[in-house]
Amino acid sequence: MTNTLNGTLIRTVLVAALGGSLLGFDTAVIAGSTQGLTQVFGLTPSELGFTVSAALWGTVIGAMAAGSFGRVLGGRTSLLILASCYLISALGCAFSTSWTWLLIFRFIGGLGMGGSSVIAPVYIAEIAPPAWRGRLVGAFQINIIGGILLAYLSNYVIGLFELGALEWRWQLGIAAAPAALFLLMLIGIPQSPRWLAAQGRLEEAKQVLAKLGSSQPLAELVAIRASLESDASPNADRLFQWRYRRPIVLALTLAMFNQLIGINAVLYYLNDIFAMAGFDRTSQNAQAVAVGATMLIATLIALSLIDRFGRRTLLLVGSAGLAVCLAGIATIFQIGQYQQLLLLLLVGYVAFFAFSQGAVIWVYLSEIFPDRVRAQGQSLGSSTHWVMNAIVSAAFPVVATQSQAGPFFLFLIMVVLQFIAVLMFFPETSGVRLEDIQRRLGTGEPPSSATAANPTLDSP
Repeated sequence: MTNTLNGTLIRTVLVAALGGSLLGFDTAVIAGSTQGLTQVFGLTPSELGFTVSAALWGTVIGAMAAGSFGRVLGGRTSLLILASCYLISALGCAFSTSWTWLLIFRFIGGLGMGGSSVIAPVYIAEIAPPAWRGRLVGAFQINIIGGILLAYLSNYVIGLFELGALEWRWQLGIAAAPAALFLLMLIGIPQSPRWLAAQGRLEEAKQVLAKLGSSQPLAELVAIRASLESDASPNADRLFQWRYRRPIVLALTLAMFNQLIGINAVLYYLNDIFAMAGFDRTSQNAQAVAVGATMLIATLIALSLIDRFGRRTLLLVGSAGLAVCLAGIATIFQIGQYQQLLLLLLVGYVAFFAFSQGAVIWVYLSEIFPDRVRAQGQSLGSSTHWVMNAIVSAAFPVVATQSQAGPFFLFLIMVVLQFIAVLMFFPETSGVRLEDIQRRLGTGEPPSSATAANPTLDSP
């Protein structure tokens, strides 16, 4: 594929990446609702943790199912179904008549979150030129962070209206508007050419490649088919086999550390963390907006550098910065002093996360698996990410009631372990063709000289 971008490719990527905005919004909007939900439904700390994590258990199911779902239906059709989950969840939460119904509709939203975290990055990776893949898949992460910022800003604006017991309904329900927009925009994007080729729809695949800006659509289609055919053993579609051991371990490790360092727990309970330090509700919402804006800026910087300096470098630099910030936050809560520095340290914490783990995870997961198991591999990494997210987020309010500093010391230990793991085991994938990454990880076969020299669409 050519290394230049055309309008069709850019438009398609932006639409697919919009699923990240909804994921980010649904992820963070609960931060402004935790105190209201606690009062309205009389929630204990463990019940509040379950309320927050209800959507996350939905993401686990959505992420686990998305690999098979995407392989059968393709990226575009799968995203249409997931957009419907977002819409149903937003409207359902807004009109929930009980805590039970709220949990059910948050779970449905989680299905959309988990599914889109798998399908959208894979879809974008499959249509992106190698030289632009990191930045284009990174557009999904930009949209996640943009969605988080919009959620914090929305909570702040809605809070100014002093709606009392109705406030949480508006905060959770307003996501219906972007969900409906996402659903409509998806109708105009094409299926992935790699999925079309896997279905035997070769002429359609060639046409899509041409529309997306490929200067040699036939030659690229031949390379895609060679990649698919080299993996055409009876067990080719089965992820858990010895030949895929290395990408599996990398995906599991990256996804687990992504949550064990605490980022989503901090985002979900950001207002509560500021409350623990003595800030009032208006200050909590305003400072949350500052945190969200910082994440967006750091993500934009990271994605401008990710293809130049590589995924591994960003992970190492970010881990070092995260360790410093977490040590400071834990110390503040341990000694009960210097609360005025909390906002600065939290801003630094989310900035270093966005610069490293946040920018890298979806790109890296979308690159390290071969074509036939890419969606399954992304599903494995994503579902692991969401399982750990649910566990950590459910445990955070319970642990914090015992020791305010305790969660942050635990996150600090995980950051140190992550730095060691990345330094010792993670390969660089920046600027490498997906087919070449397979060979480097020992999961693919080199194309035959006959195929390379004589491109053809005819079956061998």
